[in-house]
Amino acid sequence: KDPHLPVAVPEVPSSPRHEFPADWSIKTRLLFMSSQPFTWAEHLKAQEEAQGFAQHCRATETNLPQSVQEPKLSTELRCAFQQSLVYWLHPSVPWLQLFPRIGADRKIAGKASPWSQDEALQQVLMSDWSVSFTSLYNLLKAKLCPYFYVCTYQFTVLFRAAGLAGSDVITAVISPTTRGLREAMRNEGIEFSLPLVEESRTRKQKNSEVNLETQVAHSLEVGNSMEDGEEPAPSDDDDESFSWLEEMGVQDKVKKPDAVSIKLRKEKHEVQMDHKPESLVLVKGTNTFTLLNFLINCKSLVAVAGPQAGLPPTLLSPVAFRGGTMQTLKARSINAKARVHLAYEDIFSLEIVGPVMPHSLHSLTMLLRSAQRGAFSAALYTHEPTGVFNTNLDNASTALNKETIHKNLPTCGLHPRTLDQLSQCPTLGKSSIRFLEMKDYAYTWKS
Repeated sequence: KDPHLPVAVPEVPSSPRHEFPADWSIKTRLLFMSSQPFTWAEHLKAQEEAQGFAQHCRATETNLPQSVQEPKLSTELRCAFQQSLVYWLHPSVPWLQLFPRIGADRKIAGKASPWSQDEALQQVLMSDWSVSFTSLYNLLKAKLCPYFYVCTYQFTVLFRAAGLAGSDVITAVISPTTRGLREAMRNEGIEFSLPLVEESRTRKQKNSEVNLETQVAHSLEVGNSMEDGEEPAPSDDDDESFSWLEEMGVQDKVKKPDAVSIKLRKEKHEVQMDHKPESLVLVKGTNTFTLLNFLINCKSLVAVAGPQAGLPPTLLSPVAFRGGTMQTLKARSINAKARVHLAYEDIFSLEIVGPVMPHSLHSLTMLLRSAQRGAFSAALYTHEPTGVFNTNLDNASTALNKETIHKNLPTCGLHPRTLDQLSQCPTLGKSSIRFLEMKDYAYTWKS
């Protein structure tokens, strides 16, 4: 799919709200559109850029008025804009685009990779990466980092601090997974669950219970209306009963499903969900530390052949960490004419490109709310393998106590309103927000 083609707007919008739900997927591109110009986001002065970086590093909280009268002249707005574009990355290889990693072979192919044939260099890179990964986990545990992503060439892991996404313990979600990876995790003693498989099983169970009730009611009706001497027909799908074979004396000639066949059938079902959203794995609490050690020592974490051979996974974080490099999302404003009711009107747009994490999306919308006078729309382009991170993992009906979260996570580097949003239980399921619109300071969205 060409990311530059207009996004197809889904048909079912939400009802207007003052806040949109947290979207835990990583966006590759945002395209904001408005009838008000985005000139305030252009040509930042050196002083404004420097101030924005300083505000990010010090986690300065910017609270803009509901409407900024002269956005282009607002230094506060422009510094806050720079602040919201910052993210942290490891490893940093300037000539390689290190996100996304899944399906990135074609983009990386042909680029210089001196480590691909050099084992000693690969070991140095992995050792450095392990230090950075451990640093991020320690920050997360101390509630000084709200969340971070580990992007491998095959799967992505999202680690979230206790207090986020409606959970009172650290959580890690991995998607997509394979039977081999899950088996290796079990062998390491990592306890995990498959929330989407369990949800599907519960749904099927409820449906079968309803069907059973219907069948029982139906059979009672049939039984009551039957004439004397008439017997009900035997059930065709009763696999467990073999007594009728014994009566015929052929029980030894018919092969019954043995333990191996049952195991093979189960394994086939497990393999069928590999690489699919249903293969999402949830790890909670102290098991996340075991997962950290497992991933550091996991041989399949790094490609052994192809363009990504020997290159450690990409770490993405909203806050600074050991070995992390400060990066900024790329922003540019575009002016265009759009035909509206036989006339041409000015349409202004602001494009943001790069790994847009959940906090960045929220920070940018807070700024646009003030700068565009409560009216704008946005097309959001999702890195598809991360869309499933919006699954409600704990099936919690209510989010954690707001006071508890703010007491525990005040120094994690997020704006209090962003923290509020990300602490809510995810509600988008396996989908993610594709289109977001604000009118009169109220949001509607489509997923």
